[in-house]
Amino acid sequence: MASTDLSFKIAAAEEEFEQIHRLNYKTFVKEIPQHEVNSQERLVDPFHQENTYCIALHRGKLMGMLACRDKRPFSIDRKLADLDSYLPPYSSICEIRLLAVEKEVRGTRVLLGLMSLLFEHCQKKGYDLAVISGTVRQLKLYNHLGFKPFGPLVGTAAASYQPMYMTREQMSQKLIELFKAFQSKDGRRDSVNFLPGPVKLRREVQEALGRPPRSHRSEEFLAVMARIKEQLAQWLKVHYVQILLGSGTLANDVVGAYLRTALGQKKGLVLSNGEFGNRLLDQARRAGLNFEDYSIPWGKGFDYEDIEKHLSKGEGSIQWLWAVHLETSTGVLNDLPRLKALCHRQRIPLAVDCVSSIGAVPVDLSGVYLATGVSGKALCSYPGLSFVFYNQALEGGRLPRYMDLGLYQQSEGVPFTQSSNLIYALEQALHYAAERELCINQRQGEWLRAKLQELGFQVLALPEDAAPNILTLVLPREVPSLECGELLEEEGYVLSYRSAYLFQRNWVQICLMGEYEPEQIYAFPEMLAECMKKCGLRKGK
Repeated sequence: MASTDLSFKIAAAEEEFEQIHRLNYKTFVKEIPQHEVNSQERLVDPFHQENTYCIALHRGKLMGMLACRDKRPFSIDRKLADLDSYLPPYSSICEIRLLAVEKEVRGTRVLLGLMSLLFEHCQKKGYDLAVISGTVRQLKLYNHLGFKPFGPLVGTAAASYQPMYMTREQMSQKLIELFKAFQSKDGRRDSVNFLPGPVKLRREVQEALGRPPRSHRSEEFLAVMARIKEQLAQWLKVHYVQILLGSGTLANDVVGAYLRTALGQKKGLVLSNGEFGNRLLDQARRAGLNFEDYSIPWGKGFDYEDIEKHLSKGEGSIQWLWAVHLETSTGVLNDLPRLKALCHRQRIPLAVDCVSSIGAVPVDLSGVYLATGVSGKALCSYPGLSFVFYNQALEGGRLPRYMDLGLYQQSEGVPFTQSSNLIYALEQALHYAAERELCINQRQGEWLRAKLQELGFQVLALPEDAAPNILTLVLPREVPSLECGELLEEEGYVLSYRSAYLFQRNWVQICLMGEYEPEQIYAFPEMLAECMKKCGLRKGK
């Protein structure tokens, strides 16, 4: 069973609860004789309505579970008098129960995934201590998971249990150990990809890329292309979509060329608060545009009132605006609705680089003059395709053929050679992007930011200006970013630190653009802290 076929979640559907009742029976009646046999082979826990179930699914089938509840008295309260006298100090406590894993997947990452999901749930609820009644048949397992025994055995001779507890700090540390052990099992280590691209891809997307190539003139290919364009236009609330065989730089060059062709020498304003804003400035120069440079320090959000004043000064002096939506270099998410509103008030066209934002956060391109995106990054397909979005028919015949969007509009099919393989992979990736409503890793990113700040790390972008899935960290001088990044790679985490703009500033960057196993996220902060400590010790020597 491939780990990519496993999913972990909090149980919510009736079908999931029914499977929980049957695994409960299978484990705690048939395997551990704790309850009476019944003909339905179904066991509903007496605390079912109060339980939160962390579950592991393999293509919809329940493979493992555990339950968590915080309402006293716990089941262990009824077995052990004066429970709190045995426990370390805590502010909020929960009880973990009904840990059960199907025999055929014991020893796989099912248990690690369940513990990771439990850790996330405990963090969210603020629990700093968990107790469990561990069956004596599995004491080795519970010790391995990090639980500490306390008090006498409870239960019956046939079903005897050892009371155990684990603090939140112990759970965090144990997750790191379990993650390392799983990564190095059988001598294999799969790196965790925290790069902005290329990102980790689903198996189905990889398989779609491997389909036999088709002509870009074939009916099958044209149908797929039409579906993709219709989906993107509907999701992003835009009238026209053109798909180019090339990177986001190509798409932005097309935007620059159209601004020059359609608007001539009318003066515009190009905004920059990071590396990719600076690249727009360079592309504007290369396109021969007449513009003003509006740059602010990297990592800061824009003052939109000041921008509007700039647009208003001298009647009609600024005739267009070009900006980046999600500034990948710093993790700042610029306010697209405000940019749209102020351009609407000034009656000037807005062009936007949405290369990193599409698929990562909600994007509404209604009213935007020109915008760009790519197939990779948060859409989780292969790089190599780029998009230009627009809301009005564009004049053709004045640009090089490949950059002429008017020519694309006039064509009944696809005017130039396309890669059917990249298109098929993109269609498959968009299926999963739709399932997550074109947002990715927001919850994990918010948790990661909070945890890193709790550990004392400096995240460059302030929360009110930040994208949820990109964190640029400012490292202290005594911790060289290059050395820290290399140490993290040795531990199985690949993140951005080699780009010149990051290296020069001693920054490292975590981009949650792909899909991750929960433990990969939750083990990272402590791993980073360990690597930074090693860097400081090495420099001290």
